[in-house]
Amino acid sequence: MGMTMTQKILAAHAGLEQVESGQLILVNLDLVLGNDITSPVAIREFNKLGKEQVFDKEKVTMVMDHFAPNKDIKAAEQCKMCRSFCDDKEITHFYDVGEMGIEHALLPEKGLVVAGDAVIGADSHTCTYGALGAFSTGVGSTDMACGMAIGKAWFKVPSAIKFVLKGKLSPYVSGKDVILHIIGKIGVDGALYRSMEFTGEGLASLSMSDRLCIANMAIEAGAKNGIFEVDAITLDYIKEHSCREPKVFRADDDAVYEQVIEIDLSALTPTVSFPHLPENTKTFDEIGEVKIDQAVIGSCTNGRLEDLIAAAEILKGRKVAKNVRAIVIPATQKIYLEAMEMGLLKTFIESGAVVSTPTCGPCLGGHMGILAKGERAVATTNRNFVGRMGHPESEVYLASPAVAAASAVTGYLTDPRKLMEN
Repeated sequence: MGMTMTQKILAAHAGLEQVESGQLILVNLDLVLGNDITSPVAIREFNKLGKEQVFDKEKVTMVMDHFAPNKDIKAAEQCKMCRSFCDDKEITHFYDVGEMGIEHALLPEKGLVVAGDAVIGADSHTCTYGALGAFSTGVGSTDMACGMAIGKAWFKVPSAIKFVLKGKLSPYVSGKDVILHIIGKIGVDGALYRSMEFTGEGLASLSMSDRLCIANMAIEAGAKNGIFEVDAITLDYIKEHSCREPKVFRADDDAVYEQVIEIDLSALTPTVSFPHLPENTKTFDEIGEVKIDQAVIGSCTNGRLEDLIAAAEILKGRKVAKNVRAIVIPATQKIYLEAMEMGLLKTFIESGAVVSTPTCGPCLGGHMGILAKGERAVATTNRNFVGRMGHPESEVYLASPAVAAASAVTGYLTDPRKLMEN
């Protein structure tokens, strides 16, 4: 019986020639990730194990991104614990204020993940790295602690859904629209504990930013992981960012999939996920007048340079609507610097937006953009659950950077294509 991409990676890391869905296996890990929220719990559990050192100081990483720069005393204490642990254990890849970024944008940029890796992270959006042809998935802090100690993790091998992408995206349509369309189609539990595997000639039209965005939100469909077939675009990105040699795993021709879904990229249009689930998607032919109070452009989903360029194209020469707060958050320091050198930050500020240091802040309702009762935000983030960005009676509408920027200008959910026609 043939294996999927994910099954091949897991088999290789378990030292097995063959695995099948439902099988329990112990997997050797290439990277263990934590952030300033999840790492302190993992550190406490690690200390209970009585281990003197982590399994490999090059293969453990912590990124201070959720409440950093520290928003309060508790956040400061959490970061201090992580800082002290990484200093004591001589962790090579510890990223703090000044060199940190939003973790799932930072790690690919730093070249810490390449094709063929097996990665766990104490953050649900660790599935992002599937864009690079790696197996990566979110785990709890206890699993992170064990991963740091022994470099292994138990998995039940997932079955898979194959997404065959065809055609090419139209202007002002991006990877965010692709994944929102898919989640709207299959639902938030449509890929429950399955691998979402992306292939097809349509891959050629998707940039790495598109792929990272799509893989990032695999978890919003309930998936164990999302993974893209490795092609020249993937290998070029890895070569640019990493000195490590990728290992390419391709699905067998007779690999078993629970479902095969074809997506015509050319048929997709700007899509918005309405409150309070990512599956509640609508296109603009279904959307009436929806007034917004805030627009957030950033996060591990859409804070990359390509996302900022898309937003700046729309905001250039225009003004953010009165009584709308527009917040732009470059995902890493490198992206921040590149955006500054390109003049994008000037465009944002002249439009009436504010630009923040890299942080997850508003995405999880932490800081830098909390919503009050009754307020609505259009955001390029990945979740719109009740109270996700603030008050439980606020609302979050998920969209692409182009939609968020266009909406910031008009004060209402807006199709960027129509705005750019005027």
